[in-house]
Amino acid sequence: MEEKTIPTVYDPATVESKWYKYWEDEGLFHVEVEPDKEPFSIVIPPPNVTGQLHMGHALDNTLQDILIRFKRMQGYNTLWMPGTDHAGIATQIKVEEMLAKEGLTRYDLGREKFIDRVWEWKRQYGSRIIKQLKSLGASCDWVRERFTMDEGCSRAVREVFVSLYEKGLIYQGNRITNWCPRCKTALSDIEVEHEEKSGHLYHVRYPVEGMDGEYVTVATTRPETILGDTAVAVHPDDARYRHLVGKQLILPLVGRRLPIVADEYVDPSFGTGAVKVTPAHDPNDFEIGLRHQLPEIIVINPDGTMAENTGKYAGMDRYECRQVLVRDLKEQGYLVRIDEHVHSVGHCQRCSTVVEPLISKQWFVRMKPLAEPAIEAVASGKIKFVPERFTKIYINWLENIRDWCISRQIWWGHRIPAWYCECGETIVSREDVSCCPKCGGKVEQDPDVLDTWFSSALWPFSTMGWPEKTAELAHFYPTSVLVTGYDIIFFWVARMVFMAMEFQREIPFRYVFIHGLVRDAQGRKMSKSLGNGIDPLEVIEKYGADTLRFTLVTGNTPGNDMRFYWERVESSRNFANKIWNASRFVLMNLDGFDAAAQPDPARFALADRWILSRYAQTVADVTANLEKFELGEAARLLYEFIWNEYCDWYIELTKGRLYRKENAQDRETAQYVLWYVLRGTLELLHPFMPFITEAIWQALPHDGKSIVVAPWPKEQPELIDVEAERHMTAIMDTIKAVRNMRAEVNVPPGKKSEVILHVGADELAEVFRKNIAYLQALAAAEPVAICGTDAAKPENAMAAVVSGVEVYLPLKGLIDVEKETARLSKELAGIEKEIARIAGKLANPGFLAKAPADVVEKERAREREYQEKRAAILERLAYLAKLA
Repeated sequence: MEEKTIPTVYDPATVESKWYKYWEDEGLFHVEVEPDKEPFSIVIPPPNVTGQLHMGHALDNTLQDILIRFKRMQGYNTLWMPGTDHAGIATQIKVEEMLAKEGLTRYDLGREKFIDRVWEWKRQYGSRIIKQLKSLGASCDWVRERFTMDEGCSRAVREVFVSLYEKGLIYQGNRITNWCPRCKTALSDIEVEHEEKSGHLYHVRYPVEGMDGEYVTVATTRPETILGDTAVAVHPDDARYRHLVGKQLILPLVGRRLPIVADEYVDPSFGTGAVKVTPAHDPNDFEIGLRHQLPEIIVINPDGTMAENTGKYAGMDRYECRQVLVRDLKEQGYLVRIDEHVHSVGHCQRCSTVVEPLISKQWFVRMKPLAEPAIEAVASGKIKFVPERFTKIYINWLENIRDWCISRQIWWGHRIPAWYCECGETIVSREDVSCCPKCGGKVEQDPDVLDTWFSSALWPFSTMGWPEKTAELAHFYPTSVLVTGYDIIFFWVARMVFMAMEFQREIPFRYVFIHGLVRDAQGRKMSKSLGNGIDPLEVIEKYGADTLRFTLVTGNTPGNDMRFYWERVESSRNFANKIWNASRFVLMNLDGFDAAAQPDPARFALADRWILSRYAQTVADVTANLEKFELGEAARLLYEFIWNEYCDWYIELTKGRLYRKENAQDRETAQYVLWYVLRGTLELLHPFMPFITEAIWQALPHDGKSIVVAPWPKEQPELIDVEAERHMTAIMDTIKAVRNMRAEVNVPPGKKSEVILHVGADELAEVFRKNIAYLQALAAAEPVAICGTDAAKPENAMAAVVSGVEVYLPLKGLIDVEKETARLSKELAGIEKEIARIAGKLANPGFLAKAPADVVEKERAREREYQEKRAAILERLAYLAKLA
């Protein structure tokens, strides 16, 4: 073999930039439809075009890349479809902020020029997150990259809108929506972030008409909405109010008459049991209003100011109005009391403005007919959630779903394909409309755009060319698995399912692999307000993408949140260095090696048979865990095998054979097994740590242009050797026992020590005799005596029992008793001093009274620890006294 090696020190930055460029140049991620191959496909959850890689992206895309690389190596026709989302509100805000620096607003430019500026911004900054995904190692088919606003996806969006409208599943109506006064648009539920806030609960009395001195007290967190009240509701079974149902109340400050209505929505145990009803400003009140045919009075404008119909409060900001109105209620005797109250407040995800529930004319999707097939697809098992517990959450949400508000009052996005004529005609069309088909008059297109989630709901099939009947759609759809966080099951996963069932009559994916959130070390959600976010790009820059990827997958279990520990990052970095250094050792010892010359298995030593068996079992276990989405467990198995078995044991066990060049056959056998297991292990590890595995694999003897397209290691049950594993375990346990005993009495590493083994089974005794060199090399054991268990036990020897073997380490002459006694005596004196100090502290009433409980407990724990150390040293000193 031509001698190859790798640099002395592993430099992730150099390795990663070199090999990603190579993969792209060679087109290794691109795939064409190959009908004779079984397909495996994933569509990427499209990141916002405004986005920057965060830990959630890093986890989500690492998990997808592991699955894609695994299936690619297994020989599937593998497609990972990439793309980005136009992110309507988020992108518009970005461009508006840029314009503000120029002293402009979007209205100064007008709609057309503003959209031009957004496209210009997208061309300049929109590919940033794609570059960042590449730095993570994502092996998407970048040739096929899609964008939710590209021509093909836009055509799909219009086709779906028009088709649903024609079926009566899209309609226009006045309903309550989440409204952002800053962005001046309706929002979807996912665009609203709820935060627990300290506020107030205002108790206000409403006089009963015609009943002097009788009042109904209601409680509200938003007193400014009192001006829009049209009723007060009580539970029909609430005896306190039954006599008042049907009577009228007088609205404080306004004087409007309000009916008292009975409605089962009201919880009699909450507050006073009487609820003010403001249909135009609360979603639940809106529903009550529909049931009781109540008027809807809008008292807050879209910009968050009070409406003209609010009298003296008109034009005030809603929070200014709150202060003035509460003062007026108090002065006029309507305010009963104000309580401190913590409650959930919705904020616009993009600008953090408090959201206002507001009634407005919007476009809606009628959800009940669409939800039923989406429920059946999961309930029947056609789509499986991993873990399965999320099935119930998904179904419960769809069973209680409300109609979906899909219109947004912004300019960036898919414009609603509806045109209005002065004659009252509304035209919804697949093609642009220039005049009214009814009267021939001029038409105007609806100024609103569609909710961003409307286009991403079509992602699994729109990215593959639908509504055209493409080869990609026929071959790769339905996709194999969707990888996503549990926080968007409702907002994205469910929507993709019901759109797919409606337009493809087929599920969009077979599995939904749910992962949790990446939290900080304390278990808190990462956020700007807490300042606890960790930038994955900084981790990549400092430690490398492979280290970040392995950190994110280690310990990860489907559906569960994970904590990000810097110690784990360090551990993954150390793992990468371990692999690099071990591989470098192997490469340096492959001179003269011929990979084609497979040795006769009869020449395999016990260590060879053992490592081949462990490797074969690892292949089977890693493959099985990847197939069932247990990626964290697969990573753990690889870590244990590589670090503990291959590096710490097998490499050490082969060094003697590699260095004794006079026995060429023995050396060639060791070279072969080192190479064979290392190459196969790198292929197993490749999906998790793609860069380092490619760099090393390329330096080893190999077939093919890249590990990316190397065949996945085959399962080889014939290599599993239970006997070799049992025998090798006994030897390794014995070596560890000798090492531990030597360390306990501080035997210098280079000093040989006599070891006596009492072995019960003749078979095992023979194994030890044949492989005595392992103990000599790894336990500095010389001479080694092997006896039966009936032999006399040696005097003045340390002992351990492992794997049915009694291990004795005679101490006479092995250590300097006088010197060791002096060292231990000095250590004992220090420990006694610490015990006395802690005992004094714990006996001090002042300390016990003032110190926090956890501090006191730490001191008690330290005292116990020192007492245990003292007992161990006293025992050893007594032992040394016997030797003396």
